[in-house]
Amino acid sequence: MHLSFVPPRRVKIGDAAAFAGTTPRAIRHYHAIGLLPEPERGGDGRRRYGHQDMIRLLWIRRMAGAGIALDDIRDALTADTGSVGDDREHGDSGGGDVDGGDGIALILGRLENSLAAQEAVLRRQRTAVQRMRAEGSRMGLLSDVVTDRFKSLPDGSLRQGELDTLLVTERIFGPLGAAVQATRFIALATRPALREESDRVDAAEEALDDTVAVDDPRVARVAAERHAFEGALDAFIEESGLAGDDDALFEAWDARDSATTDQEEDEEEEEDDDGGGDRGSGGRRARTMSAFEAVGRMPYDFSPARLRCMELAEQLAAQDAPTA
Repeated sequence: MHLSFVPPRRVKIGDAAAFAGTTPRAIRHYHAIGLLPEPERGGDGRRRYGHQDMIRLLWIRRMAGAGIALDDIRDALTADTGSVGDDREHGDSGGGDVDGGDGIALILGRLENSLAAQEAVLRRQRTAVQRMRAEGSRMGLLSDVVTDRFKSLPDGSLRQGELDTLLVTERIFGPLGAAVQATRFIALATRPALREESDRVDAAEEALDDTVAVDDPRVARVAAERHAFEGALDAFIEESGLAGDDDALFEAWDARDSATTDQEEDEEEEEDDDGGGDRGSGGRRARTMSAFEAVGRMPYDFSPARLRCMELAEQLAAQDAPTA
């Protein structure tokens, strides 16, 4: 019986790439890294690919599509057959035993851990996007323990500057620190008189620019005004019951922390094994650093006079603090 079509014994790189669903450039890269052995060349000096070359190329493409790194694919395909040169000497283009061997098992184990870590990151990113849509602002990118503090406030109660401050505080002191700081902004949002006084004192501090000497009388006066305002704010927080909310927050955080520590440690180990770095906006954690490190790395354009004002305000607060 005469076949109407006789398949070629060897094909050029363009045909090999088209059949495998890749590009000639990718195949040349496989050659360069030793993943795909160099085939025989025709009389014109061009590569010619045979059946076993194509088999190996198809396995390479299938494994790469599964997310296995090229170096791992090379190790897996040659683990049970020796070097690529040895494969060709025995008439095998290096298809290898892709189903067996400890090498491929270890590779697939690492890949599965990596994919699990990526899935966890994607879940957190999706949650962040959903929360941002629900909040209608960048507030949704803060931790839920922070944003939950503002559920009872009308939309637009917080200023952008206050969200910026919460973002920095969460980076330095974590979600709990920002959630506690949220009490301050809740008080300002619910007490217009305090908000007005806060704006006045903030403006007075900002006026202490580089043209003001550290011993200028205005420095001490603004420090006293800051101290008085902070006292009034603390009194309102205590009277309004917001201080009690802080106590409940600490208790809830302790319970939540103990319940999630083991799970987060497992996720962090998976990411560390996979070489995962700093998580993005959807991530649960960023690289750990102390508050001292963080404060030293966050720039603030404070003049010497303003820094002196802050120092004097702290001294006044220390004088009023109850003695043990």
